[in-house]
Order: sequence, then structure tokens, then C-alpha cells
Amino acid sequence: MQNITFNGSQYKISGSLPTVGSRAPDVSLVSTELRDMTLADWMGKRKVLNIFPSIDTPICAKSVVAFDKLAEEHDDVAMLMISYDLPFAHKRFMTEQGLQRVTGLSAIRHAGFGDNYGVLIVDGPLAGMFARAVVVLDENNTVVHSELVEDIGNEPDYAAALSALGIEANMDLVCD
Repeated sequence: MQNITFNGSQYKISGSLPTVGSRAPDVSLVSTELRDMTLADWMGKRKVLNIFPSIDTPICAKSVVAFDKLAEEHDDVAMLMISYDLPFAHKRFMTEQGLQRVTGLSAIRHAGFGDNYGVLIVDGPLAGMFARAVVVLDENNTVVHSELVEDIGNEPDYAAALSALGIEANMDLVCD
């Protein structure tokens, strides 16, 4: 088991992120339209899986907005925002923020995502939620980048995620 830090304390997460070069485990997640979605729904597209504890926390919200902005000129990349939040929370947030290039996905109906992707927090106050991580897949669902953010209070490395796809990130878009 790996550890993450939250408010200065260490907590365990189950498993480990998929490794670069491996085939990504398939997913079954719920869209904001309450439809079950799998990686096959984005076959042929490159994918950024932004995984986080809750859309209703500042860093998680900021990461979703940042990936929406970074997707602006990259229609060939599916930006998948994944948490245990209800699909309604994802939809509300995306509507309030005017986001159009990210897809909010909930693990609420399908156990296993957190274990399969090595992000399920197993102890502490966030037990049952996901750690902050980014997994980037090519169009064939091969992992080309994975990052577990060790301190849950930090943002992911946006530039590294897009660089794995051969995209230079315009970091001016994500700065406050």
C-alpha cells in the first residue's frame, strides 16, 4: 500500500496506479446524464483521467477548471473528471463554472474503480474517497503517464500530464 498526506497526516491507499506502458483497467462510471460509461466510449481518443476526492473542495474544483481550459484546443483528448461525487454534483459544478470540455464521471454505482486504479483511501477522515491522481492514456488505452499527488492539498502536474501526449501546456491558462 502507498500513502498520501492530508492535513499533515499520512493515510493509506489501496493498490497502486497503473504503470506507464501497461493497459489501463477498464472503468464503469456514471455520467452527468446518469449513463454508464466505459473507456470504450472514448475509443480512439487520448484520455486524461483527473481523479480526486470531491468536486466541492477548492483544489479539486481548481483542477477540473484547469483541465477544461487546457482542453480548449485539443478536441482529440477526452478530459475525464472522476470522483465519488454524485453525477448531480458534477453537473451542477460544470454548469456553474460554464465548463464544456471536461466530462464529469461518478464512481457511485460501480465499486472497484478505486482499487483498480490504486486511488482508494482506506483510512482516516477521507476513507472511501479517492486520492488525487492523474492517469493519461493514449488512444489505445495504454498508460503514458501516471501521477499520484502525494499531498492531497496540492494540484497535479498539469504540464507533465499533457506533455505525455506531446502537448505543450499553456500554463498561463491555469494561473489565477
